[in-house]
Amino acid sequence: MQSFRTELENPVVQKDILDLANKIELFQNGKIDEEKFRSLRLARGIYGQRQEGVQMIRIKLPYGKVLSHQLRRISEVSDEYSRSRLHITTRQDIQIHYVDINRTPELWAELERDDVTIREACGNTVRNVTASETAGIDINEPFDVSPYADGIFKFFLRNSVCQEMGRKFKVSFSASDEDTGLSYMHDLGFISKIENGIKGFKVMLGGGLGSQPRHADLFYEFLPSDKIIPLMEGVLRVFDRYGERKSRAKARLKFLIKDIGLEAFKQLVEEEQNAIEFKTVAIDTANYTVSKPVSITAPTVAIKNTEAYNLWKSTNVIPQKQDGFVAIGIKVLLGDFYTDKARLLADLVEQYAAGEVRLSLRQNILIPFVKEDLLPFFYVELEKLGFVEAGYNKAVDITACPGTDTCNLGIASSTGIAEELERVIKTEYPQYLENSDLIIKISGCMNACGQHNMANIGFQGMSIRTKDKLVAPALQVLLGGGNLGNGNAYFADKVVKIPSRRGPEALRRILNDFEANAKGKQFVDYYKEQGEKYFYHLLTDLSDIENLTQEDFIDWGTEEQYVKAIGIGECAGVVIDLIATLFLESDEKIEEANQAFTNKVYSSAIYEAYRSMVNSAKAILLSENISTNTQAGIISQFDELFVESKKIELGTSFSDLIYQIKVFPPTEDFANNYINAAQQFLKSVRAFREEQIVA
Repeated sequence: MQSFRTELENPVVQKDILDLANKIELFQNGKIDEEKFRSLRLARGIYGQRQEGVQMIRIKLPYGKVLSHQLRRISEVSDEYSRSRLHITTRQDIQIHYVDINRTPELWAELERDDVTIREACGNTVRNVTASETAGIDINEPFDVSPYADGIFKFFLRNSVCQEMGRKFKVSFSASDEDTGLSYMHDLGFISKIENGIKGFKVMLGGGLGSQPRHADLFYEFLPSDKIIPLMEGVLRVFDRYGERKSRAKARLKFLIKDIGLEAFKQLVEEEQNAIEFKTVAIDTANYTVSKPVSITAPTVAIKNTEAYNLWKSTNVIPQKQDGFVAIGIKVLLGDFYTDKARLLADLVEQYAAGEVRLSLRQNILIPFVKEDLLPFFYVELEKLGFVEAGYNKAVDITACPGTDTCNLGIASSTGIAEELERVIKTEYPQYLENSDLIIKISGCMNACGQHNMANIGFQGMSIRTKDKLVAPALQVLLGGGNLGNGNAYFADKVVKIPSRRGPEALRRILNDFEANAKGKQFVDYYKEQGEKYFYHLLTDLSDIENLTQEDFIDWGTEEQYVKAIGIGECAGVVIDLIATLFLESDEKIEEANQAFTNKVYSSAIYEAYRSMVNSAKAILLSENISTNTQAGIISQFDELFVESKKIELGTSFSDLIYQIKVFPPTEDFANNYINAAQQFLKSVRAFREEQIVA
C-alpha cells in the first residue's frame, strides 16, 4: 500500500486514505471498538457482504455522471481488486464486490487518480446526490440542475456537520416537473423552477422508503438557488442534534419530522441560520464543466435487422433539447455489466459522443450528445456489446437490488425473480416493450433498495413458514405506487404475500386483468379505481401454503434449498474500553477543530469542537450506564445528572456552554473561544472519570 503515499496530489484525500489504512490496522489489532470501526468503514464506502471475509465497495458518482477516463479507471480497479463486474445502483453509484478489506486503501487511491471517490458512499452521511439522468439535455427542463447537484456534493463532502449523523441522508434533483429525480421519497428533494427570471427550486423535505414509506412534505414552493446550501446545512444541523440515535429503525429524518411536526422543524432550521457562515451560496455554474460532443462524420454501416433497429429507436432513443442530438438509453439487466464492455463503451462515447455517460435511477446507462446521423453506427457498435436490448425505462425494464446474491440483509432473491419476470413480459406480453406507464421494482428485503414500494407493481423479498416449520422464500406483492410529478406520488399498498415461485403467475394475473379492464387508463389510476381488496381477491389463492411443492423451497436463481439467513455478523474478538475510546475521539475532534481554525474554516472548527463536547458528555453518561437517543438528550441529561448536582463544575450549564453554537456567528474570535471551551470541558470530564476509576 505504498503507492498512494507519495503519488496522490490532494493532501486531504491522501490523509483520508492513510487514516483508513491506520484504522484497519488498529481494528485488526483489537484497538478500535467494532461498532466504531463499522461506522468508519461505512463512511468510506466499505460495506460488509453476505459472504464472510469480503467487502462490497460503493463508488460514489454524483448525479450519475461518469466520464470516459473515469469509467476506464473504475474498470481497472474492478479487474485488480474485484471480479471485473460492475453493478449500477438505484442511487447512480457503481458497486464492486468480493474485495479484501486490507486492499481498500490502495483501491481508493487508484480511483482518486481520476477524481472518483468512495468517501461517504455508505454510512450515516450525506449519500450520493442523485438527479434526473437527462439533466442538461431534458427538453422540458427550465435549466440544467447538474451544476447544483455537483455544488451540493462538493460542499457537503467531508463537511463537519454530516460526518456522524444518526442515519443516512439522501438528496435528489429533478430536471423538470416530471420529477424523474423522485423528490417525494428523499430527505431533501429539489425540483427546478424559474420564478420572475430567478433560478430556484421547489423543495420537498422528509420523504423516505424502507418499511415505513413517507411522502415528503412541501418545504418551500420556491427557493432561490443561492439558498439551497444554507438551507441544507440548517436541516443537517437540526437532524444531527435532534435525530434519533438509539433506535436505528426510527432514526431517519422522516421520523423526527413526524415527531415534532413540520412547522417546529422549520423553526429550528431558521434558528440555526445565525450559526451558518454563508447566508447565500451562489453555485458557480459558469465554471461547471459541460461535456462537449465531438465533431465527426458518420461512418457508413449496414443494419442487418431493420425491424429490431426500428424497435430499438422507438424505445431507447431519447429526444434532446440540443438541436441535431439525441441520447441513447442502454437497458442494463439488473444493473450488472462487465469491465470489458465498460472499456469499449468508454472508448465509443469518447470518440463519437461527448465522452460522458449518465447512470440512471433505474440502473441503466444513458449516452448523451449523440448526433442523429450517428444512430445507425451506434446501434451497430452497441450491438457488438450486447447493449441494444429494446425497452429502456419501459415496463420490461425491471429494477432490482442485489438481494440474497451479496447483501447481508437480503431475505429472498430479487435478481432471480427479476430475470424471470422480464422473461415473462418479453415472451408473453411483448406489447409492454414499448410501455413506459408501467413500472416494476423488486427489493430483497423491507429496506427498499430496489424501491419496490413506489412502483406500480412491487415485490419485496420475505419468507414464509409452514405448519411443519419449514421455511420457504416469499414475495410481498405491492400495487398502486406511482410518480404523479411535481413532488406528488402514491406509495404502493401491500396486497398479499405469496411463495416466491408464484411471482410470475401473480404478474400474469395482474397484467391480464389490466389488459382486459383498464380501458386505456394508466395502471396507477386503474388500481385506485379498483382498490386494494379487488386485487387481494384476484391474488389471494396464491398465498395458500398448504400445497407447497419441493420447488417452492428453492429460490429463484439457485438450485439449493432455501435457508433464511440475515445479517452475518462481524466480531472484533476483543473487549474495548469504550469510555477511553470516546475520549480519544474527542481528542481527535479537537485536533480537527484546530486544523480547520488554522485553515480559517471557522464554521467547521466550531462544529468539530461541538462534536467533541457532545462526545465527551456521552462518554461520562455511559460511564454511569446511562444511554441517550439524541445529541439534545445527551446535553440535557448531562446538565441534569452532573452539572445541577454539582458533580462537575463548569461555571455555567452545559446547555448554555455548548449551545453558543446556535447564538454566535462563526467568527474567528468565537471559534477560538469555543475550541478552548471544548478543550477545557474534555479536561474536566476526564478528571471526573479518573476519580470514578480510583473510587
